[in-house]
Amino acid sequence: MDIDTFIRRFEAGLATLGGVSIEEARRRYDTICASFAPADPAGMRIHDDQVEGVPVRRFLPGSPQRGCVVYCHGGGWNLGSTISHHGVAASLAQQLGREVVSVDYRLAPEASYRDALEDCRRVVVVCAPHALVGDSAGARLAMDVAYGGDWQGPLGLIYPPVGKPSVKALGPDAPLLSRVDILTLWRQVADQLPDIPVDTPPASRMDVLAVEHDPLTRPLFNAVDDWRAFGAEVSYRVAPDMVHGALHAWASLPAMGDAWQEFCEALRVRLS
Repeated sequence: MDIDTFIRRFEAGLATLGGVSIEEARRRYDTICASFAPADPAGMRIHDDQVEGVPVRRFLPGSPQRGCVVYCHGGGWNLGSTISHHGVAASLAQQLGREVVSVDYRLAPEASYRDALEDCRRVVVVCAPHALVGDSAGARLAMDVAYGGDWQGPLGLIYPPVGKPSVKALGPDAPLLSRVDILTLWRQVADQLPDIPVDTPPASRMDVLAVEHDPLTRPLFNAVDDWRAFGAEVSYRVAPDMVHGALHAWASLPAMGDAWQEFCEALRVRLS
């Protein structure tokens, strides 16, 4: 599959989310995202569970190493689940050789950003993971968990919103995600986010993955420079020609697959 085909398919799916209930929109979003996921890796054990009342999905590869990884899914804080990001979490577990605990945190508008952040924090506290990973909105949650908890382990971030997005700070519009999209979602949670300076690293060791066509990439690139200047160890890679959301199709988009595997390998080495 090429990137234009992915964009057309994803755009067609997103077009079906309008005019339906939030519950139905979430079901449709889960279906769209899951349609790009490959079959589960052979020997992968997967089951749903709860951690201190927070729903999670556990992905356990064959002969796993000790120490799990907690994963926070994307979806703009109002969409997404362990279903939509099943393929990503399964691949992460397979490539790291560790159990991945995917958090099904509460979503807006029924819940606040603080509620979602508390769910992620509770899972991290109980599971004591060796690494914390998130994509998009989930990457921001992972950052805020790390900021607020004196996080000592590696942090994996996939196209996160950093700092306080603005028209001036963001890069140009791109397929599947515009500056208006970002700012609209941001306004819904802005007064609930911890006020952390963008140049302060959320962790001392980070692996960061961005995509070429994404308004979030410009501020992320600048943040990585600031984090490194502050003394953090940060590996940074950009998937060429890719767009926000392309991680779902890592198995069928070669450029995304290569960047994803490099990201996972860097995190695996850091963990070892």
